[in-house]
Parts: sequence; C-alpha cells; structure tokens
Amino acid sequence: MNQNNLWNKWPYFKFKETKLKNKYQRWLEVAKILKLSSKAILRLKWIIYYYTKANKNASLTCRYFNVSRKTFYKWFNRFDEINLLTLENRSEAPLHVRQKEYTPLQYERVVKLRRKYIRYGKFKLLYKYEKAYPLDKDISSWKIQCIIQIAGIYYKPVKNTRIQAKRRKSQERKRITDLKKKPKNGFLIGLDSIVRYWNNRKVYIVTAIDIYAKIAYARMYNSHSSATTKDFLYRLNYLLDGNIQNIQTDNGSEFQKHFKIACKDLNIQQYYSRVRTPKDNAICERFNRTLNEEFIQLGNMTTDINLFNQRLTEWLIEYNFERPHQSLDYLSPIEFSQKYSKVLPMWSSSTLY
Repeated sequence: MNQNNLWNKWPYFKFKETKLKNKYQRWLEVAKILKLSSKAILRLKWIIYYYTKANKNASLTCRYFNVSRKTFYKWFNRFDEINLLTLENRSEAPLHVRQKEYTPLQYERVVKLRRKYIRYGKFKLLYKYEKAYPLDKDISSWKIQCIIQIAGIYYKPVKNTRIQAKRRKSQERKRITDLKKKPKNGFLIGLDSIVRYWNNRKVYIVTAIDIYAKIAYARMYNSHSSATTKDFLYRLNYLLDGNIQNIQTDNGSEFQKHFKIACKDLNIQQYYSRVRTPKDNAICERFNRTLNEEFIQLGNMTTDINLFNQRLTEWLIEYNFERPHQSLDYLSPIEFSQKYSKVLPMWSSSTLY
C-alpha cells in the first residue's frame, strides 16, 4: 500500500489537544511554508509517527511505513526541528571537479589551428599542435576540445547546435536498460503505436501490454498526437485499477508533452527504448504482430472508429481471458494472473470501451 495512503488513514485528528500535538502540527505547517518536497514531507511524517503513535519505537515505525531501519536512522539523525530543510536530499555533486587549465597562449594557438583546419577533429589538431609547437608539452586533446567548445568554432554551427541539443535531450531520458524488471503485475507496461492506411485514409492504433502477465489493450484513434496517447493512458490506468508503475515507449512525439503530463499526474515512471532498437520492446512488438494476424487481417479492418473499437474489444476479451499463451505455459493472461499473482479487479467487457 502507498505510504501516503497509510499516513492519511492514521487518525491524527483524534489526538488529544496537547502542546505536543501543536508542536507536530507546527512542523507540518512550516513544511508547507518552506515548500518541502514530497519525499521530505514523508520523512517528516516518519519522525512524527515515531514520537506519537509508535511511542519512540523505531521498529514499529519502520514496519508501518515499510522502510529499513538504516534509512530511518539516517534521516532521524540528520533531522533538525529548527531547520526542516535537513530532510531534503543533499546535492551529490562532487566537491572537487576537473578544471580547465589551458593558458591564454594555448587558447590563441588552438583557435588559429582550428580556423585553418576547420574539418579536423581534436586528435588531428593535437597532432598539428605538437608538430607546430614542440616545446609546449602541457597540451591534450581534452584541452583542445574545451577550447573548441568555448570558442564555438564549428564547420556548421547551426547543425552542431541542433545536434548538441538533441544529445542533451536524449541524455535526460531514462532508458529501459536502466530499469531492473520485476515479475509483477503492472510493474512494466509496454506501449507502441501502429499506423494503418485503409481506403485512402490513415488511422492509428495504440497498443499496450503488461510485460509480465501479457494482459493487453489497444484502441484506434483518428490522430497521432500526445493528446491521443494521454487519453489512451488514462483508459489503460482505469482498466488496470491504477496498478501501473512504469511505462515503456519509443522516442516518438506522440509520447511527449501531454502524455508526459499524464504520466506525472498518475505517478507513472516513463522509460524510453533505445533509438532503432525494437528488441527493447519486443513483447509489445510481438503483440502488434498478433493483433495484425489474428484480428486485422481476418476482415476486421475498417475506418469507422467506433465499429473497429467495438470489434477490437470483443477480440481483446478473447485474447486476455481465453487465448492460450505459449510463454504463459498455455494459460490465458487472466488465468496466469489468478494463479501466480493478485488478479486485476477491473477486467470486464465494459471497461474496455
């Protein structure tokens, strides 16, 4: 159960009116004024519970909030009631970082060489530099790279700026290779989109599948925007009763903007597949093939969105409740969920529309 839900069910309002209660209430009020992060507020609630309901019993507090004693004592020892900011995460940046130590003369020489050999990389420029100035032993390719970046001397500066921005944006994204997968319902849901041309019209099918239990969902739309995938995500979240922890998508624009806002609103972590690496989302790709072979190619394709989604709903019910899956030891996804994990309570034909 979510820790915040545990806290909300704690009958705090039933405490007797004491100075001690006012003290802890004041901590919460100050935390709101300081705009502490949700993690810091949760740590504050650990400490309040420790002093009030747990009667200074750390073990009871740790069991109640499902945290380790080591983690609890780390923040308990760091806590200062005069400064609640002590419950915030500290910066993990290194205290000492490497500094740029090139001289003005080196800067001038490298810039001159770079302008003359605009297409040379840092290693070729280093070779030219050492050949032109053999007495200067305090030079390296790293220093040359720093000087090039600061001077901004590129063959195509506009293209380079665009490439650098794209690289920074890519580095900010969490890749699916960073996630340690767990055999648990709803832990990771793979999403993808299919484009279909029919009768001179383009339509889009968004698909999703639970990587562990193979419970799948799909829906057709007229557009391919992030607002569309946002609608799909809310339907999927309702269908799975909010039991979604992580989402895996490709790098398409339909999984940006409004979709990212929906992920944040639903407290779902979004992970991206690597570029041009369909094997990262292989299970969803295989479901797309099954959808195409066992449903679309059997005469069910139509550009009537409502009719298609009605037919698709009936097929999804068969797929999830009756179709045997070889990867699940020939059980259906729902049978597998009932046998090996907690069954998802929201599954019925009415929830698929």
